[in-house]
Amino acid sequence: MGAEDSSSEHRDRGRHSRGEPGHHHLVGQPHREREEGPISEAEATASEISSPRRPLGELGTPLNRRTPFLVGLFGAAGVGVTYVLAQGVVEARHMLLLIGLALFIAVGLEPAVSWLAARRLPRWAAVTAVLLALVGLVGGFLAVAIPVVVDQARSLGHWLPGTLRGLWDPGSWLGRLVERFHLDQEVQRLLGNQSHTLVEGALGVGRAVFGAVGDTLVAAVLVIYFLADLPRIRQGLYRLVPHSRRPRAILLGDEIFAKVGGYMLGNLAISLIAGTAALVWLMIFDVPYALLLAIAFALLDLIPVVGSTLGAVIVCLVAFTVSVPVGLATIGFMIAYRVAEDYLLVPRIIGRVVDVPALVTIVAVLLGGALLGVVGALVAIPVAAAILLVLREVTFPRLDRS
Repeated sequence: MGAEDSSSEHRDRGRHSRGEPGHHHLVGQPHREREEGPISEAEATASEISSPRRPLGELGTPLNRRTPFLVGLFGAAGVGVTYVLAQGVVEARHMLLLIGLALFIAVGLEPAVSWLAARRLPRWAAVTAVLLALVGLVGGFLAVAIPVVVDQARSLGHWLPGTLRGLWDPGSWLGRLVERFHLDQEVQRLLGNQSHTLVEGALGVGRAVFGAVGDTLVAAVLVIYFLADLPRIRQGLYRLVPHSRRPRAILLGDEIFAKVGGYMLGNLAISLIAGTAALVWLMIFDVPYALLLAIAFALLDLIPVVGSTLGAVIVCLVAFTVSVPVGLATIGFMIAYRVAEDYLLVPRIIGRVVDVPALVTIVAVLLGGALLGVVGALVAIPVAAAILLVLREVTFPRLDRS
């Protein structure tokens, strides 16, 4: 009997050392078939279903998902996973916002990269060329603008205290108002009681500046990676769509990408036109801090609907320091430019790309600003354009046929 057991064990060892598929020769050795009981029968079946084409066997029949246990298990797991995902989104909302913004910028730069790549330039060379052009444009602008902006900001710092003292002069109407209601004493009392708050506010400003620099660097790195890997990202997104619906999803998705890219480039072009027009006007009438105001107006003009209005208010207030006629003329210029931008520039540059009604634009910008701040206001219009495209091409036709 002992000799028979030894012979059986020797046969088992020899069979599995040759790598037969029923029991892997690198797992669970020494293998004794007589000790495994029912498992040995399953191993024999496993060796039969394994083939050179399918070493791990064919897919089995799916489990019956309608059993009460699996229904309850999947329901509880779905609630738990949803809760964990929701908590993760809330905790990582700042980084998710940076990732979304970087992806939005990368999609906006994609038309330029694709234009170069379509002319037989390798993808990496096209991405490098676009990024170098962008860095050169921004770097050249900052090299020219920063010295002037610093000088004008320094002048503004010297000019503002004297102007405020003039406003608080007892001979002016504001000075008489302050003296009548003893506002100066109240301000001094508040400043004395909240000196620690001012210190905390200064520290908060420092943290905000460092945080903004860090966020800018992170967003810049993400833009580079997104722009370099955008074809693979596109393929991965479309592979998530079922095969039967994939061609339609490709048509809709590429159209949305094109709308986002066209909107971003068009918005940048309009903002550049706005800043240039404001700079020329302010220099003609010798308004102080012309370049600083023009840059602020151009940056604010990137925000749809409300940005150019806010920038115009700032420019007009400074123009009134020159004279009342210059201030009134600047108001007229800003109104004329806003009309030209809304009815001439926007329809010709980005109106044909996004094709979003005015009411939807206003509502989208307000909701985007309320949810995500300035970033939400910037991306609100292309997101609204994408939603309208899906509604027109998918939802409305199905509702009409139902």
